[in-house]
Amino acid sequence: MKPILECQGLTKKYGNFFALSNLNLTLERGQIIGLLGPNGSGKTTLIKLANGLLTPTDGHIIINSMSPGVETKKIISYLPERSYLNTHMRVEDILTYYVDFYENFNLSRATAMLKDLEIDTHARLRSLSKGTKEKVQLVLVMSRDADLYILDEPIGGVDPAARDYILQTILTNYTENATVLISTHLISDIENVLDSVVFLQYGQLVLNATVDEIRSQRGKSVDALFREVFRC
Repeated sequence: MKPILECQGLTKKYGNFFALSNLNLTLERGQIIGLLGPNGSGKTTLIKLANGLLTPTDGHIIINSMSPGVETKKIISYLPERSYLNTHMRVEDILTYYVDFYENFNLSRATAMLKDLEIDTHARLRSLSKGTKEKVQLVLVMSRDADLYILDEPIGGVDPAARDYILQTILTNYTENATVLISTHLISDIENVLDSVVFLQYGQLVLNATVDEIRSQRGKSVDALFREVFRC
């Protein structure tokens, strides 16, 4: 089976600054992968390149054997760090928009998750708390039957009580042939759901390993190894 994402000499440069530098990386299907690194390590740049929001300075990024574009947007479900929804809209209207816009959007799944989270679908988005807005966005993203889910800080703004539900939502709403890429600083909160991790620093790959390899070969948790590598 083809990898879901491949980077070959991927470079993104701004003037004399390299946001990514000659990155070679392959992500296989059927995994939950942590994209980890300190601020300025290149995580957001990689995410934007994968979503076709930036173009490489050099090298290539391939999504399911295709360059990022219209076709890859059909199979990627992306949760950006910042809200992108029209806050004047009601939650139910946003659901309708997603049904019309995405062929792979599962309305019954979204409705069930919103009910579990006790979110009023008649409410306008602007009336909801920051954490509740983020829950709505995550529900929308995870209700698509995508091949690649890219989640940028999916639990950063929600209360600890909701994090377990959100992580369980991620676990139960992707198929064995799909991949979930999660960028976060809350490593200890998500470590138990991760299959593997990618460490970036200064736009370069520091580590690409399974969580089991880290625990068995290094005798450390992912969080402990992260703190050691990046001296946090």
